[in-house]
Amino acid sequence: MASVSTFAAQDRPPLRPVKLGPPDVVVERRGDGAILLRSPHPLPPHPQKLTARLTHWANAAPERVFLAQRDAQSAASWRTMTYADTLTAVESIAAALLQRDLSPDRPLAILSGNDIEHALLALAAMHVGIPYAPISVPYSLLSADFGKLKAIMQQLAPGLVFAASGTAFARAIAAAVPADAEIVVTAHPPPNRNTTPFSELMTAPPSPAVAAAHGEVGPGTIAKILFTSGSTGQPKGVINTQLMLCANQAMIRAGLTFLADEPPVIVDWLPWNHTFGSNHNFGLVLDNGGSLYIDEGKPLPGAIEATVRNLRDIAPTVYFNVPKGFEMLLPYLAAEPALRERFFSRLKVMFYAGAALAQHVLDAYEELAVKTVDERILFMSSLGSTETAPAALACSWDAERAGNIGLPLPGVDLKLVPREGKLEARLKGANITPGYWRAPQLTAAAFDAEGYYRIGDALKFDDPDHPAKGLLFDGRLAEDFKLATGTWVSVGPLRAAFIAHFAPLVRDVVFAGPDRDEVTALVFPDLDTCRKAAPGAAADIPARSLLADPGIVAEFVRRLDSFFAAASGTSSRVTRMILLHEPPSLDLGEMTDKGSINQRAVLANRGHLVEELYAETPPAHVVVAGLRQTEQVN
Repeated sequence: MASVSTFAAQDRPPLRPVKLGPPDVVVERRGDGAILLRSPHPLPPHPQKLTARLTHWANAAPERVFLAQRDAQSAASWRTMTYADTLTAVESIAAALLQRDLSPDRPLAILSGNDIEHALLALAAMHVGIPYAPISVPYSLLSADFGKLKAIMQQLAPGLVFAASGTAFARAIAAAVPADAEIVVTAHPPPNRNTTPFSELMTAPPSPAVAAAHGEVGPGTIAKILFTSGSTGQPKGVINTQLMLCANQAMIRAGLTFLADEPPVIVDWLPWNHTFGSNHNFGLVLDNGGSLYIDEGKPLPGAIEATVRNLRDIAPTVYFNVPKGFEMLLPYLAAEPALRERFFSRLKVMFYAGAALAQHVLDAYEELAVKTVDERILFMSSLGSTETAPAALACSWDAERAGNIGLPLPGVDLKLVPREGKLEARLKGANITPGYWRAPQLTAAAFDAEGYYRIGDALKFDDPDHPAKGLLFDGRLAEDFKLATGTWVSVGPLRAAFIAHFAPLVRDVVFAGPDRDEVTALVFPDLDTCRKAAPGAAADIPARSLLADPGIVAEFVRRLDSFFAAASGTSSRVTRMILLHEPPSLDLGEMTDKGSINQRAVLANRGHLVEELYAETPPAHVVVAGLRQTEQVN
């Protein structure tokens, strides 16, 4: 087992007290091998529509800050909206939207990222039963051909499209937005297109139509359409109903029971076109009357600094991020005592999702917390997807190692079905989507005969003899493959082990090997880290030249050799690899807008490199396990 802490078990400092739900589970084993798991606790009561919570908090805590973002005119200050301000604005915007005859046939689409205007539009649409679709910003700003954006627009047929800056999104609007869709912008109208200022929506007079439309919104009303990242083709529109959103917040609070006692304060960058940032985090703040400080930073070089600046100002009570974000924040916390003290001062829980968190990162946060506040801070994770709203399983206890995704939340039924030596996860509950937008065939294929949603993940028990100790992620079933020998390669665990072994030199890896004799790898290096590891290299050295640096090559050879030597069999033994100097392509489907890798697309688009990996006499840039370093370098 991987180490769990630098502290001996008997000497581990205390965990900061935090009120959590009980980690209980009921297990039923069927004769066909399926295992059913559920919480013995019922789903708590919840509202029938999400904006009922906005009305509640506007009355219960009208002056409390709900939304905040950096003031564009003064970076030292925050622009804020209280709950009372927000409800007033939402009702005005909702009146303006109703005047435009928007509906499920003519929904609202949002092209730009997280900001107050985006939030107000989304809440106004949900308040009166108009579906809205927040669309991944890279589809508009990073794509060369706008292929994914065009496909989404064709599916949606929106009646109104919003972008914060018209000029920034001008090319995308011209290429993909239907001519009959109204364009609304906060500023800078795009050329050659009639637009409506966002401020005009804010001035719509009060209308009894808003209350009437709000009264018609119920649990089955479509709240939003979230488009998945399209890892297996064009993005799919996942229907999110009011029931899904409200029930899922009740499930989350059943695990994080402290949320009911203290309104959460979060500093969050996670994009609202994803279920983690929007349904989970935005919804959690609204449902519990908290405050959301919109973080314009990202876990990327040159962007993480904005996150650090925001955390110098605001002490979160819960901190959400993806593993890469936690990793990139570490050196700043280690170097700045004042930042560390503010960050840990009132933090109850750190929460990650989207990928596995490396054990050394978890250990480093434990050390920093103890050094700063003499307590450990709980690190949590969960399992879910866009189709599950998203929380389905959560680890609401102090797990012994990184990667425990816990147990089903109250109201969720989990079915584990034996498949190819693994346990396939399927889910049922009030948080599950009714299907995909205008795609009945995809909807039918997503559910089994008992109505369980096929999430596509494999899970395994942390301790098979004690199911209450939780479950571990065991890979995406669609990524696994067989070698020519018939041996299955479990890509998820192998990927995690490979990246951990090569950390911090590797960002991601794609494994080749279906119907071959051995596993090989296409590696996406972390170029910034590699530059630091090659002290003689110029700061602006091209990626191709950097990855040919003798010192860099020698280090990758050394690590591949040790990874090869430690393998227990052919399914975990990587024999050759190529270091890729070109990043994964969004337009070619190699990278999703979340930054995750589409294994199949990379292998298909770079087939010539796969052939080089298996060549009898491989080219010089192929790193081969077991060769002497001088042979590799020369």
